[in-house]
Formats: sequence, C-alpha cells, structure tokens
Amino acid sequence: MPIHVDVIGAAPLDPDAEQTMVPMRDGVRLATDVYLPSGAGAGAAVPAVLVRLPYDKVGRYTFMQRIAPFFTERGYAFVTQDVRGKFRSEGETRAFVHETDDGYDSIEWVSTRSWCDGAVGMWGDSYYGYTQWAAVASEHPALRAIVPRVTSADLAGLFGPASVTPLYFGEYLAQYWLDDRIERWAVDYTHRPLAEVFDQGFEAVGARSRSFDDLVRESAAGRSISAFPDGHPFDKLRIPTLHTGGWFDNIMPDQLRDYVELTSRPDVAHLQYLEMNSTDHENYFLGLVPIQPQDDHDSDDDALARMLPRYVGSALDFFDIHLRGIDAPFPRVRWHQGNDGWHTAERWPPPDAAPIRRYLTRADRATVDADGGGLTDAPDAQPSTARWIHDPGDLVPSTVVDPFAFLHEVPDERAVASRADVLTFTSEPLDAPLDLAGPVEVHVTVRSTAPSTPLFAKLVDVAPDGAAMMLTRGQVTVRVTDGSAPARIDLAHMGFRVPAGHRLRLQLTSSDFPLYLPHPGTDEDPWLATSGTPSEQTLATGGDDPPFLELTVRTG
Repeated sequence: MPIHVDVIGAAPLDPDAEQTMVPMRDGVRLATDVYLPSGAGAGAAVPAVLVRLPYDKVGRYTFMQRIAPFFTERGYAFVTQDVRGKFRSEGETRAFVHETDDGYDSIEWVSTRSWCDGAVGMWGDSYYGYTQWAAVASEHPALRAIVPRVTSADLAGLFGPASVTPLYFGEYLAQYWLDDRIERWAVDYTHRPLAEVFDQGFEAVGARSRSFDDLVRESAAGRSISAFPDGHPFDKLRIPTLHTGGWFDNIMPDQLRDYVELTSRPDVAHLQYLEMNSTDHENYFLGLVPIQPQDDHDSDDDALARMLPRYVGSALDFFDIHLRGIDAPFPRVRWHQGNDGWHTAERWPPPDAAPIRRYLTRADRATVDADGGGLTDAPDAQPSTARWIHDPGDLVPSTVVDPFAFLHEVPDERAVASRADVLTFTSEPLDAPLDLAGPVEVHVTVRSTAPSTPLFAKLVDVAPDGAAMMLTRGQVTVRVTDGSAPARIDLAHMGFRVPAGHRLRLQLTSSDFPLYLPHPGTDEDPWLATSGTPSEQTLATGGDDPPFLELTVRTG
C-alpha cells in the first residue's frame, strides 16, 4: 500500500542576508548566508559566529533569521551554512562524514573575509552542536570559542555494543539524511526485520539513506559510527567551551559525559563552562508545563520572541569575553534547579552536593502495582525476589512519542507502571524538599535465561495525586555470565527540587518500544531478527550485595 511522504524543501532566501556558495577543498560548494552589523565590511572588521546546520539555514524550525539580529546588534558577523548535501549545498548527503574538513574550510573562508577580524566562534544545537566539535577536531587556529548546545562530540557513535540503540536515531538518519530535503512518513514498527522498517519510505522517495545503512552495518559488526578518523576533538581542544543543555533533553546524558570527561583533564578543565536549564531538546521550559498554544514557540511567533533571549543570551555574553576580549564576570557553572530557580557554583556537582543511597526493597511486590516495592534508607533484612518476562512479542510501550519534545508531552508513567514486566520501587512521601544536583546511578544484579539482557531505568517524581513524571533515565545491555550479571545503569545528571509530599520512584524493565531497538532474547542482531524468544529476568533485594539507587543531593 502506498504511503504518504511529507517533504520539507528549502524555504525562500532571506533578503536580509547575502548568500555565497563557498567552495570546499574538493570543489563542492556550500550555501552560506552572511548577516553583518552596521559598519562591518566598510573598513571595520568584527568577530564572526558561524553556524553549520542540516535543517535549512532559513527554515522556520531553526529560526536563524530571528536569531541573527541578536548577534549583529552585539557587533558580530553572523554566518549560517547548510552542511554538505543538505538543502542548497552541493555534495553527498551523509551525516557526520565530512564535517571536520568542511568545518576547517568554512572557518578559513569566514576568517579571511574583509568584514572578519580573524576571530571565529561557533554556536548551535544538536547536529549543529556536533559540527562545532568536528571543527575543533580540524584545529583551525581562527576558532576561538564554541557553545555546543544539547549535543555531544560523540553524537555519531553513542550507540556501541553495550548501549541500547534508540530507534528514533535510526528514524532520524532515515528521514533527515535521505537526500538534500527532509522527508517524513509514518513508520510501521511492526515490520520485521527492523533493518527494513524504513524501506517503504525509501521506495516511495526513490533513494536510500546511506547514513541509516551505515548505522545498521556498524551495529551488526559490533561497532559504533566513527566520525573522527584523524583524532578525537577532546585531544585537540584548546579553546573555551560553554556546554549548554537541558535536564529534560534526551541528549543530556551524553552532553554531561562530555563535560565530566573534559573537566577531568587537567590541561583543559579550566576551559570548561556549564549552563543547564530545565528544558528539553526543543527548548520547551518546565515552568511553562503544560505547554499552552500561546506558549508554543514552534508555532507561535510571539512565544518564539519570548523564548529567544533565554536561548541566546548566555552565548552572547560568553562570546563577548572570549571573542571580543571584554572583561566581564561569567559563572563557571550555572544551572536551573527545577522548581527552585537559577543557581551558580564553581563546579558541577556543586560543592554542597553529596551522594546518598536509597535501597531497592520488597522485590516480591515490585510487579504488583504502580507503587511496587520500596526505596528506603536501609536494605531488606531478608532477601526478596522479583521475576519478570521480557517478551519480544509484547514489548513495554514507550510513554513519550517525541523524546526531543518531552516537556511538550510530559507523559504519565502510570500508563506502564502496573505492567507485570515493569518493576517499580517507590519511596515514602518526602518530609522536606529534596534537591537533586548531580549524577544518578542504579546498581543491580540480575539473572536471566537469555545470553544478554537490556535494562531500562527511569527515575520518576510521583505527585500526591499519583501523577508520575520521569525526571531522568538510563539504559544498558549487559552480558549474562553463569546466569547472572551485575549492572551499573547511568541515569545521567539532574538538577531538580522534588517537593515535600512527593515520592521518588524507580522503574526497571527490559524494553521501551518503539523508542528503543528491542532485544530479541537471543544473540541475534536486533536489527536483523525476524522473531524473538521470551526470557525470564530475576532481581533480588537484600542479601550481601543489595541493589541501590544512588542520588546526588544538596545537603544544605
């Protein structure tokens, strides 16, 4: 049966910008818009901020035309560019592959224009945060500062053998990296094998996404996509970096890993800055939940105008210091504590934060109802066991539809919490507010009848009326040896005040579909499996090695 494909092509050029087709070293030309402040190019040279993105440099989704005046009014040339193979730019459409060399050549072009004083910064979200890291790997000397937002340097290779591949990453590569446009269609995730799940769309368009095929090929070989053949950007970083993200962003775990890794390196720790807001990937803000139509910046221009100063403000201040040489204070760490406002510190986690443990207890109740077992200060005195079946034919449904816009949806986890294949452990109501401010981890040992098993963990805030909102999550695939496997599940970091009277809940399961690639219950490649085998998982509480949830909380 034919399917409908929504095609998003290039929007009309912005009359306020001058487009130039900038040649790369191999002759391929990339479409580049330049916005200049008053007086630039007429004897005056200014610093430049470059944005390299694959989503149309004049499209409504990225609103570059609305952002440009913020930069030009502060005295910067603002340069936006369609990356290779996207929209108006020439060349092969293939994610990640060309960005290091193209980043170098684009910086070279910008830094040698008469309107540029030789200093270049880069700014932007997600993939256009990744292009900043690729430019760092190129080591162009004109690049003086970067502000990567809601992204990771390893965006191309996050999903190695021990991880659980997000199916939405495959959908992104299939629909956004098929050709120079964006093509979207409804995907039938009941099809098997999942390596063919996008083929109907490919046939309708008349082309395949080489980027999606790269993902499936590397996954089948037990590898992740490699994007930096000449060396990782962390080994070449010598410029100030403002890591900017949101606690509810689905890329947040990987961005915080970048920050933690770089602050652990003595030679570059002093160059790292962090700003985290209570936002998701699409910049929806916790304080506006539930999002009303008049507050939806994706569709309402007035809402967008209200959002933009928050979106670009810290980057402008950062560039003023590191591109223009203005002597001004800038916090080393600034974060929004959900339900409590903005805070600053000299490091993350803040100095007054410390780890605490909450033990998983009463495992025999973990699949009884939404509350399940307990989260307590002390482990069970007597061992208790929970058993659940991972059935590839009856997977735990994903609660969120679009993980990039989590705060636009804020699904209630009660939709799955009472399933027999979802374990829950819930605390007593809090006597006082609890400020989460740092990493969250789960340590468990599971037994399984399968050779490996995925574990999905969610930390959930349960309101007095029972409504359950996910705060953060993590997932890992563990190999089972002699029937059991210890697992450490990284639930990333969180800055959030859990109000008094609320409860904390930990949810554990073995699937989250269709957001994540389901495990077949065998050693077969999940992309290629056409069927699955149910497996039994077991988790015990109490005993000599009791499972626990470790939180980082502010002790003040």
